[in-house]
Amino acid sequence: MEDEESRVEGLSAERGILRYCVTGATGYIGSWLVKSLLQRGYTVHATVRDPAKTMNLLPLWGGGDRLRVFRADLREEGSFDEAVKGCSGVFHVAASMEFDVPAKEDIASVKRVVFTSSISTLTAKDRDGHWRSIVDESCQTPIDHVWKTKAGAWVYVLSKLLTEETAFKFANENSIDLVSVITTTVTGPFLTPTVPSSVRVLLSPITGDPKFSSILSAVNSRMGSISLVHIEDICSAHIFLMEHARAEGRYVCSSHNYLMSELVDRLAKEYRSSNKPR
Repeated sequence: MEDEESRVEGLSAERGILRYCVTGATGYIGSWLVKSLLQRGYTVHATVRDPAKTMNLLPLWGGGDRLRVFRADLREEGSFDEAVKGCSGVFHVAASMEFDVPAKEDIASVKRVVFTSSISTLTAKDRDGHWRSIVDESCQTPIDHVWKTKAGAWVYVLSKLLTEETAFKFANENSIDLVSVITTTVTGPFLTPTVPSSVRVLLSPITGDPKFSSILSAVNSRMGSISLVHIEDICSAHIFLMEHARAEGRYVCSSHNYLMSELVDRLAKEYRSSNKPR
């Protein structure tokens, strides 16, 4: 325990001048990202809509005086001003389902913004419906296609596409260094008091939840497989992109790809007690 405390103190001394803001800190990725940054010795400003919801997270985060919690809401212009003040960078994890939220925060001191995007912004099919031989960051889902098909979770997909597009436009117009992390289906342990949606999506073949199984099916039909990433890896990717000045544009973060049949078989072997049909 003393060795760990000494390590963090050493990192704090080395990185003490670096302060990062994490928006959406009570979510799956946001809460784990706050913990990861504090473990690395950084100072963190965590923004939440309801500070009362951090009570169970505070002892899990630790951090002492290197952590400050701010109330902020994407629907309230200017509410992030205090949180980002003095920060070297912002991890923008919070997501909004609103389409007319102004983006005019005080970000003059921010050197880089790492934006949390989603695999929902990509497709493995071209406009003619044919499978691509290679899928990378350029294979973006056409916005007009989302409007026309209105496939599973289409509002979320549209929100992510429009938010990312607007973020890059705003960053270019205001000389902000913006990098986007395209997260695949995130899995692993969580700090939140409820099971994260991505974990519920992943486990839907054995839970039988129709809402989340339809989302998983939509991902599979659009991508041809299910891509996964561990929560610790996605947080490490966020921090890596924040720390490396040459990073730019969009980056897909994935560690494993499974055909739907392979995923179901692995889940069935892992959870043998489940009586749900595959």
